[in-house]
Amino acid sequence: MQKEELIPQLFKTEYRKIISVLCKLFGIVHIEIAEDITTDTFLLASETWGLKGVPENPTAWLYAVAKNKTKDYLKRHQTFSEKIVPDLKYNHPAFEEFEIDLSNENISDSQLKMIFAVCNPTVPAEAQIGLALRILCGFGIDEIADAFLTNKETINKRLFRAKEKLRTENTAIELPDEQEIPERLENVLTTIYLLFNEGYHSKSHKINLRKELCLEAMRLNYSLLENERTNKPNVNALMALMCFHSSRFEARVGENGEQILYEEQNRNLWNEGLIAKGNYYLIESAKGQEITKYHLEASISYWHCTNIENSTKWENILQLYNQLLQIEYSPITALNRTYALSKVKGNEIAVKEALKLDLKNNQFYYSLLGNLYASFDRKNAIKNYALAYKLAKSENDKALIQNQLLKLQ
Repeated sequence: MQKEELIPQLFKTEYRKIISVLCKLFGIVHIEIAEDITTDTFLLASETWGLKGVPENPTAWLYAVAKNKTKDYLKRHQTFSEKIVPDLKYNHPAFEEFEIDLSNENISDSQLKMIFAVCNPTVPAEAQIGLALRILCGFGIDEIADAFLTNKETINKRLFRAKEKLRTENTAIELPDEQEIPERLENVLTTIYLLFNEGYHSKSHKINLRKELCLEAMRLNYSLLENERTNKPNVNALMALMCFHSSRFEARVGENGEQILYEEQNRNLWNEGLIAKGNYYLIESAKGQEITKYHLEASISYWHCTNIENSTKWENILQLYNQLLQIEYSPITALNRTYALSKVKGNEIAVKEALKLDLKNNQFYYSLLGNLYASFDRKNAIKNYALAYKLAKSENDKALIQNQLLKLQ
């Protein structure tokens, strides 16, 4: 893999690991120093690998550089010499031989604690999620702005205020008390959910599916399941949802990276092992008393992963969408519901429902209308696919829409 492709990929997977360990080591007060050390590590990688080539083990190289930069910083800066180093010496008597612990065990522990520290109730919910996406998920500012449908300036200001609040509160990097976990867990799950969605369908990249992001979201979620204090029904429901979606990865993308619609997928490529895991976590999620949006979305995905094709399947999916809209209304959820409605009551009724949403500037709105119109109004189908094409950001989205247009010629 070329340096131009490898470094952004490693930034996505390793940035949050390194920064979590450093924040746990230094404390949340020094979060920006941890950011600087981590960012400098990747800048050096970009410079060095461009001149000398990519090392045999790029991840090990990054960890080694991060450790050395941390030691250098501790030795050079007076603030750390006076305030941080004494504490480190107290905990580690042989400081001169002290090693930054970047073992898998410490990385997992640091990330689990760090995500709760970042998702702190003293910080506005959107800022919590944005900061977690940046620090723990390695999201760029553009990607976070996409997720919140806002601009970079707003995100930068939001993240700055969030970090200032965490510093002011001197937030501890630890798991919250038992009574605090349910409330704090909501924002953690939202962050993981957004991370998975960014991998499942990226608006900011040329490819539609980035498996590494989806797998990282599942790994973060699994770390919650491994701890008995955070192994809750809604955590299991989100895991079930991600397993069901992941089970269709191979069928969702063609040989040339093109997206394949649900109706056209080769079901022999669906991963039965992941479907079985999804079923397991869905059953585990039913042990609680509350039905969350993750329970309903996981149930919808369960039905999508069944091989049966009859009215019962789509009636169940439609009813689940109805429940989901009652719990948390979303225009996109309402749009997805119209597809299920078309399977139950026909395309013409579904078109009438979709038009009520009037989601201008949304490519998926026009793509769905194109799909629905195709069976009874070719002119309107072409018109809506053309509008979707103009709004599409990724090359694969455009290719998919162009393919649908060709079928109507």
